[in-house]
Amino acid sequence: MAMSPLPPSALGDNELALVRCSPPLYTHKEKYKDANKRAKQALEKYGATRMEVDIDGSFSYAEPQNDAKDNADKHSRPKALKIEEEQLLRAFYEFKIQDVCDAFKFPRKIQATALIYFKRFYLEWSVMEHHPKNIMLTCIYAACKAEENHVSAEELGKGIEQDHQMILNNEMLVLQSLGFDLIVYAPYRALEGFVSDLESLHESAKAEVDKIMRTDAPLLFPPGQINKLETPTSKDVKHIDRKLKSCLDPSSHDKSKKRKHRSKEGSTEMQDML
Repeated sequence: MAMSPLPPSALGDNELALVRCSPPLYTHKEKYKDANKRAKQALEKYGATRMEVDIDGSFSYAEPQNDAKDNADKHSRPKALKIEEEQLLRAFYEFKIQDVCDAFKFPRKIQATALIYFKRFYLEWSVMEHHPKNIMLTCIYAACKAEENHVSAEELGKGIEQDHQMILNNEMLVLQSLGFDLIVYAPYRALEGFVSDLESLHESAKAEVDKIMRTDAPLLFPPGQINKLETPTSKDVKHIDRKLKSCLDPSSHDKSKKRKHRSKEGSTEMQDML
């Protein structure tokens, strides 16, 4: 029996409002669990979990197999994958997505978009229902379209020796499963901005190192710890310089005090006149 996700137009006004306003009810782990449970139920009912997908996005379960249905020995039936096994398989094909994108020299934005599509698709489906090997390629193909880096399905399929028709057959299913929400914000642009900030910070840091090199730090500490000594301020330097002069010539200290005293007296007289 053919089925496809319900479009918003098929929902009543109250139902549609509820869908739009309601917060997410499931975590990603719960979604994985639900998809795994549905695939197990299909395995018990039909003897297989694989779905046939049409190019319009509709899909159908396999017809019940009489020998599997009537077989009293349940041990002869295939065993469903555990949630942990599904997770391992998804992780394997996420690596494959990166390998394929690297082989085609796609920009990282396409790789990131394809990975997000793949992850979101399997929030709705079990790997037992749609094989990741097929969905992986369709996600890459859809990502190329979304990021305006045109690669034909034939070229993509030929490059990795896969049937391009399978890529096209799964395209509408993938788009429907994504809710046609194809915009992906990858962290690479934020990383570029961060690196740009680091470059400006690098210049400031070099200026600080120049100051540190005028201290005793290079004699006392390894390079990784030379920030332990602070550069003296101009106020500190003036104070120390006065002490140094008094040490070198005590009379200069007395002269300085007299000048300071006379300056203070003159300032007081001016204030009295005003």
